[in-house]
Amino acid sequence: MLASLEGAVTAATLALTAMGLSLVFGVMRVVNVAHGEFYMLGAVIAWFVSTTLGTHPAIGFVGALIVAPVLVGLLAAAADRLILARINYDPERTIVATIGLLYILQQSTLMTFGPDARPVEPPFNSRIALPWWRQGENGLEMFYPWGLATTSYKLFIIVAAVAILIGLWVLLTRTRIGLVMRATQADREMATAFGIPVERVYAMVFGLGAGLAALGAVLIVPVQQAHYLMGADPLLLSFIVVIIGGLGSLPGTIIAALLIGMSDGIISVFFSPTLAKILATLVVAMVLVFRPQGLLGKASA
Repeated sequence: MLASLEGAVTAATLALTAMGLSLVFGVMRVVNVAHGEFYMLGAVIAWFVSTTLGTHPAIGFVGALIVAPVLVGLLAAAADRLILARINYDPERTIVATIGLLYILQQSTLMTFGPDARPVEPPFNSRIALPWWRQGENGLEMFYPWGLATTSYKLFIIVAAVAILIGLWVLLTRTRIGLVMRATQADREMATAFGIPVERVYAMVFGLGAGLAALGAVLIVPVQQAHYLMGADPLLLSFIVVIIGGLGSLPGTIIAALLIGMSDGIISVFFSPTLAKILATLVVAMVLVFRPQGLLGKASA
């Protein structure tokens, strides 16, 4: 059960990070190799904000939860306007450009904050005993086995990620902004003909995708630690989730994140994280062979 909870925490933050990557590729057709570094920046900024405020951990966390996604989103939108827009979002050149952006962000963080891992104190961290069921004299009875416990903050991560994903679904399906994004995704030229400022939409989408990654990092950094090399694993797992779930599909991304996050958490507890990555890669290979568009993705015409 504890392994399942750890997997659920991984799946929650992975769903946010992967949804940002899926959104960028779905609307812009851009493979953002620097996505993991936006995740890393969110964690490092969260550490910086919480340390700078230096008050109660809850105040620092709330400040980080607001500041980090906004700063990372603005930085990503600026990178879109200064780099990607200037190469006209060419698929090959955008890959090279985002690889360059990856190293710029990574090395800039190293020079600014140093190589040390930075801990962030959670806003609350009460220990919660988890109930279990067993057969007793009067039927099933609840008991609390020794050592079977988690923390309130880990449960909060799951609840917060679900709330953010619901808010994202509302944004994409029930607002004018979501309608404009979907129109741009369907046909860029037609959207331009109808007066939609496509370049502004692209900058907004790129910033939103990076902001989602930063949100996931802010949620997880009190459990892990912030350091300048922490973007590699989230990037790899996000690509795996996006391929399995289907590009641009919110339900597919969530299902794939649950599948990969739960398996990664459980296998990592009982075996090794490397085995979890190997199995996830095998699943990707099978999906690419038998269903290239992903579980819930739409096949190209």
